[in-house]
Amino acid sequence: MGSATSRLLAPGLVLGHEEIVIDIDGTLLDAHSEKQDATPTYKRGFGFYPIVSYLDETGEALAGLLRSGNAGSNNATDHLEVLDRALDQLPVTPSETEMLVRTDTAGATHDFVDGCRERRVRFSIGLPVDQRVREALRLAQEEDWQPAVETDGSARDGAWVVELTGLIEHGWPEGTRVIARRERPHPGAQLTLFDIAEGFRHQAFITDQTDTDIATLELRHRHRAHVENRIRAAKDTGLRNLPCVDVVCNDAWLQLVLCAQDLIAWMQSLCFDGALRVAEPKRLRHRVFHAAAAIVHSGGRVIVRFQHTWPWTRDIVTAFCRLRVALPG
Repeated sequence: MGSATSRLLAPGLVLGHEEIVIDIDGTLLDAHSEKQDATPTYKRGFGFYPIVSYLDETGEALAGLLRSGNAGSNNATDHLEVLDRALDQLPVTPSETEMLVRTDTAGATHDFVDGCRERRVRFSIGLPVDQRVREALRLAQEEDWQPAVETDGSARDGAWVVELTGLIEHGWPEGTRVIARRERPHPGAQLTLFDIAEGFRHQAFITDQTDTDIATLELRHRHRAHVENRIRAAKDTGLRNLPCVDVVCNDAWLQLVLCAQDLIAWMQSLCFDGALRVAEPKRLRHRVFHAAAAIVHSGGRVIVRFQHTWPWTRDIVTAFCRLRVALPG
């Protein structure tokens, strides 16, 4: 079961974008008691390992798949099922709008890449820095490395990108490109022996995008980190602990959490500006959801009175006004 309510308002938030980017990622959820389908996880915990997907442009939750804790990270079938559920939520199809799906190295399987091709969705997938990638990195000439960029177009300090497509036998479908980034490691970074020897931290990804600006492609893939923020927000919205013994009820809980994230995304897009437009659930609860108010009836009207000294009262009142304009019924 996907996040069914996403069809209600998603068109208004999505249709203004030239490209739709879908992020897919998994996260571990601990179970503190015996629950159906809870199993040991690869991090030696106990619980569940759901996969979720989000629309990067709006922050909306698109779909989620509840899995047992011992589910495989590289399970292409599960990734494709979540992708199909996510595509079903969108008001447009891949034939109508350019679409890109991003995953970490868990999506680096031939079945998933082939499935993206069949669905006419482009991909940007993390690639493990294995022996083939390391050998290609050694073949890359120093003059081939280009400065990595930040979102504002400025150069990313201490980071460079290079395309390895012609230097590696990757075995991926025709048109797949291999791009890598090297970066001066920050204090505390976990480095491999190869990274220590080279003096840089290396990351790589594969994509079938045709843009010739590899720095832009690398920046777009780096923005996959947005999904980690949204998963953290999901855990702050109720996903941190599945409350039921029955797996069907827990799956329903997962879908309700995703629906709640949709409602928050729509509220922030339609009603707020500034910090509240991008605030995470904890801040919204403190400033908006838990604001003290009194409901009174006067002249046949229902009036909500907020405390005038509350610093965010003006934002809340403005949000109510905007909501009444957007949804006059």
